Amino acid sequence: MIVYGKNTVVQLIKDKKKINRLILSENAKVFEIVNEANKRRIPVEFRSKKEMDRLCEGGIHQGVVAEIEDYKTKSIDEVLAMIPQGKTPLLVMLDGLEDPHNLGAILRTCDAVQADGVIIGKHRSVGLTATVAKVSTGAIDTIPVAQVTNLTQTLKYLKQKGFWICGTDMNNAIDYRQGNYDTPLVLVIGSEGFGVSKLVKSECDYMVSLPMAGKVSSLNASVACGILLYEIYSKRNPI
Repeated sequence: MIVYGKNTVVQLIKDKKKINRLILSENAKVFEIVNEANKRRIPVEFRSKKEMDRLCEGGIHQGVVAEIEDYKTKSIDEVLAMIPQGKTPLLVMLDGLEDPHNLGAILRTCDAVQADGVIIGKHRSVGLTATVAKVSTGAIDTIPVAQVTNLTQTLKYLKQKGFWICGTDMNNAIDYRQGNYDTPLVLVIGSEGFGVSKLVKSECDYMVSLPMAGKVSSLNASVACGILLYEIYSKRNPI
């Protein structure tokens, strides 16, 4: 897999992630990256900006590209096993999210509030791509992502494990500030265009909504998820 962007690659180096090779722009001022690459004996190649643009398919690479192994998703049981003992679990399920920028931003917020994992579907859902890695600024390596075949069955399974399911919807929902967030929780975020699907919604214990006081009728999925995650964090960690 090709990942790009100065901050993303620097974080990979700091985390000592295996890097097969670095590809740098001939004019990029990245002396520290080159020095670290030499210390770790990572092969370095220099390319023209035109070649870099083509390699990244128009992505903003800042003259820095790393070739690494593909990011791996986990099973739901592997994610559950990684939750620290004694911590009240918090998972985020993304129902049909297709925009890699939204997934990257959600992973970044999950890292900030110490969420325990993200669940995505195998079908009609964005995977762990180079764009996701860049937008997440390293959170793709800190937040485990479970990819499951059936979101509804996964929620049934998590309910058996003691989780409550909190969905997001504009109708038949309570204000997000009234939610009960002190239990093991799965926060379900719907797709950009269609929201939470009917089958997934049927497994939710309750729905919450964000007030929309202006003329716009909805928020970007990653923005809405960020607001809700910080509300959960504030309820669980009062000052």
